[in-house]
Amino acid sequence: MINSRALYGFPFSGIGLALCERLLSRGSRSLRLCLACRNMRRAEAARSVLLTSHPAAQVDLLHMDTSSVSSVMRAAQEFRRRHDRLDYLYLNAGIMPNPQLNVTAFFKGLFSSKIITMFSTGVGILTQKDGVTSDSLSEVFATNLFGHFLLIRELEPLLCRAGQTSQLIWTSSSNAHRSAFNLEDIQHEGGTQPYSSSKYASDLLSLALNTHYNKQGLYSSVICPGFVMTNLTYNILPSFPAFLWTLLMPVFFLIRIIANTFTLTPQNGTEALFWLFKQKPESLDPYAKYHSLASGLVNSYTQPRKMDIDLETSEFLYERLLQLESEVRQKLTEQPKDAHRHPAGSE
Repeated sequence: MINSRALYGFPFSGIGLALCERLLSRGSRSLRLCLACRNMRRAEAARSVLLTSHPAAQVDLLHMDTSSVSSVMRAAQEFRRRHDRLDYLYLNAGIMPNPQLNVTAFFKGLFSSKIITMFSTGVGILTQKDGVTSDSLSEVFATNLFGHFLLIRELEPLLCRAGQTSQLIWTSSSNAHRSAFNLEDIQHEGGTQPYSSSKYASDLLSLALNTHYNKQGLYSSVICPGFVMTNLTYNILPSFPAFLWTLLMPVFFLIRIIANTFTLTPQNGTEALFWLFKQKPESLDPYAKYHSLASGLVNSYTQPRKMDIDLETSEFLYERLLQLESEVRQKLTEQPKDAHRHPAGSE
């Protein structure tokens, strides 16, 4: 691995798989992918698809569930055992469990000037019912944010090596809103928008990581894929008949003429992820979220937009995450080792 690049991410399907396809299409012989996945059957399927189109590709698999502290710890330990460097860490795992649709607000939005904002952000029409993990953490917070934070901390020796520049790339969302986030309740236990809260927290954390790690050669960036038709999108309306999604697609393409956030396809949604792969990370703006956008002519491009974040809030969040990390590590040392053989959600 000394002369090769290790790329670590969470590609099951959709945007993740499309990103891997684009990266391998660059033709770089030194590129090595490591797909960290919760569902290993889907991981094997993704690997098979990639090797079918790129037979010479180096694609490794790693079992990891970001909602489980012990799973993240084991996965990081296994990665360190296999590899001696890590250049790009794509932080793409995310869930939006039990989305609840405000039907009245939805149909009102269809016939109003807010239709574009409604579809691209879910503002005003979506709430979620969160769960609790086996580590007694809020499920969305653990999966979308804290598991990633622990992974970064565990892989710090590989990410912060002398003479090496490494990059963290977070998949955020246009649904990341300051109004959904509360420093006094970072796990969003008292709210109904845990997804929005977790994505806004990832925006804040990215800024804090740049503050603490840039001098060690580690840089963090945030992207937004736009409105992409993936399993996560379909699950927002689980009872919505498939044929209605099909009927809506022409409408979505028409909306894209005036709303470039409607990227719609996974390929277009990866534009900012792929663009960042080609940039010098030290030249990027830590306060910018890099958006994948698409024109009406299906030309995709990347555009930076300032995030609604500030350094003081990001530092508070970072300190609270460090404190929580210390607490969960202490709990792990106090529990029997065999209690962590089957993390919640593993398959």
